[in-house]
Amino acid sequence: MPSLTPDAPHRLSVFLQEQSAQRGFNRVVVGLSGGLDSAVVALLCHRVFKQNCHALIMPALTSSPQSQDHALLLCERFNISFSLAPIQAYHQLFNQDHPQASLTRQGNFCARMRMICLYDHSLTHQALVVGTSNKSERMLGYGTIFGDLACAINPIGDLFKTQVYELARMLDVPLEILEKKPSADFYVGQSDEADLGFSYVQIDPLLFEISQRWAHTKQIDCALLVQLGYDPLLVKKIVGRVQQNAFKLEPPLICKLS
Repeated sequence: MPSLTPDAPHRLSVFLQEQSAQRGFNRVVVGLSGGLDSAVVALLCHRVFKQNCHALIMPALTSSPQSQDHALLLCERFNISFSLAPIQAYHQLFNQDHPQASLTRQGNFCARMRMICLYDHSLTHQALVVGTSNKSERMLGYGTIFGDLACAINPIGDLFKTQVYELARMLDVPLEILEKKPSADFYVGQSDEADLGFSYVQIDPLLFEISQRWAHTKQIDCALLVQLGYDPLLVKKIVGRVQQNAFKLEPPLICKLS
């Protein structure tokens, strides 16, 4: 895995500044979960937009209380403008209508409710929605279409999770956030790496190899990856996820009749 260069925060800041200006915005809004990725994006946005950067903290019924604590810690330490916009009431209504819904269904519903809140804030305050999904999550399909994957621009969408950790250290993300297990926070105790079966330190070199060698997921050669030294079980599981979820990164397909 290539390491980030020291000028990475500056280059990402320029990206945010230029792309927001091209779209006619001088304000941005970020969904702040209390996790690493959203903390990094919030700090990048705050560097560029100062008080024109706003964070929405949107806990659900199943969110860990620690997540809100960490989001508030980040905002208070770096003087980031924020609002608490809990979605528990919407979550409760969903559960009442769908009492048998799995935690994954509930998590997807909550991700889309957060997207609604972000875009409502965007319209109300003329603020561009900035995304927080990293490349590892995007390649693995570890995100909700029209939920946490929805945004206007995304400064970390081409950074693997291990690179986001590097960036977080450059930006002085609090240790409380930096050292906790990555989680989508679908429920208390949920962990990305437990769900995936491997750590990002194991996964990211494989994802990088795939991204460098093949433009289309159907072309991935698992036998070659094993020959290159990657664990066969890792290859089988991760390549399967990448291929199965590739559609999440594609724009909606439109049928052309002429």
